[in-house]
Amino acid sequence: MILGLAAVALAVIQLRGGLTFQERNLGTLGVVLCTFGLLLLWWTTLSRARRRLRWGVFSGVVGLLVLGAVVFRVQGVTGDLRPILALRWEKAGRPSAEAMLHPGPTAPASPASTPRADFPQFLGPDRNAVLVGPLLEADWTVHPPQVLWRKALGAGWSGFAVVGDRALTQEQDQERERVTCYDVRTGREQWSHAYEAHYNNPVGGEGPRATPTVVGNRVFTLGSTGKLHALDLVTGNVLWARDLVTDSGATMPDWGYAGSPLVLDGRVIVSAGGKPQQSLLAYQMETGERVWAAGDASSGYGSPFVATLAGRRQILAYNHRRITAHDAETGAVLWEYPWGRGQPHVAVPVIAGPDRVVFSAGYGVGTELLQIAHDATGTFSAVSVWQSLKLKAKFANPVARNGYLYGLDDGLLACIALGDGTERWKQGRYGHGQGCSSASCSS
Repeated sequence: MILGLAAVALAVIQLRGGLTFQERNLGTLGVVLCTFGLLLLWWTTLSRARRRLRWGVFSGVVGLLVLGAVVFRVQGVTGDLRPILALRWEKAGRPSAEAMLHPGPTAPASPASTPRADFPQFLGPDRNAVLVGPLLEADWTVHPPQVLWRKALGAGWSGFAVVGDRALTQEQDQERERVTCYDVRTGREQWSHAYEAHYNNPVGGEGPRATPTVVGNRVFTLGSTGKLHALDLVTGNVLWARDLVTDSGATMPDWGYAGSPLVLDGRVIVSAGGKPQQSLLAYQMETGERVWAAGDASSGYGSPFVATLAGRRQILAYNHRRITAHDAETGAVLWEYPWGRGQPHVAVPVIAGPDRVVFSAGYGVGTELLQIAHDATGTFSAVSVWQSLKLKAKFANPVARNGYLYGLDDGLLACIALGDGTERWKQGRYGHGQGCSSASCSS
């Protein structure tokens, strides 16, 4: 009876429409755990096996569970909400300097005459996941990439900003977050700056999650608990620092601050999530003095994005249950649009024309194209052109090319038409494009 009910429950979960991939995984896990518990209860109290055998099996199962809890810990979950197990004696943190560098196969450094485009911020020069050149080999079986070096890093979810021969990221070092600068050619650490901060959650993972932004000789970073720093690119010295929670009166987001700083017109713009009028903050790039604050929405997990829509330059912010557009000069809210079901929003917007922008999110939300307009009084509005459940970008950012939108739909690589959102093809499960909280770095 127990197994029959479990089979029915699993069938209902798999066949029920409207459930996301993650919800199916959570439902399946719940059914499996309940079934295991009921079977163990039946075996111990109601089965007709000999008393000694029943209690022997019960003791053995409990012993194995206790042993598993002693040996393993839940390090986090995948994008599909499947637990990631790690040995308890494997401590998360920064390895010793002697143990960090692990050279790979030797290879000459890039010749000085070969140009290499900078990657100075999250998602590249234009923050749109597009990098013009270099041309990549299409067949990595015949022409595989060559590892120049590999080294271990502390836990974290930050990407890299690369300027010249410097590669910058953020990582966890015990109870401190650390901004580190490495030599792209060798992997050697050039400098690091550490400060007290530690975010760790079995579901959200451990460590800082935002990518540094480099402008001129300055590096701007936002830590998981809201610590905003301006550092010298060459030395790592602190130029100024602010605390978003203190400045805005916000409550730290459930999964930590994840939006990478946007530098625009000499201002550092970050999503703080405070209210009233403290959702999006702008600081003077040179001094850290606050220039403006605007908006009332709680913070999401996407990075601020600048675009010109309907003839007006705007800063787009993913917030909790809404999309907000701010005037790039004053921060004033131009328009808002309800969005999502309350789950995290991550992927950056994609510009689809002079007055059109596409948003996508996971958790069953899907993709929507908005048309932005303004009337004679200058009042802006956002109108939905189409909605599609054929692309649900949970973490990874979609990319537009030649009238199509490409991205990961709950882990499946998908292509939809920008014109109407219809699916053109979908194949190959690649996960959600997330990093790994126990990171390693290679070049």
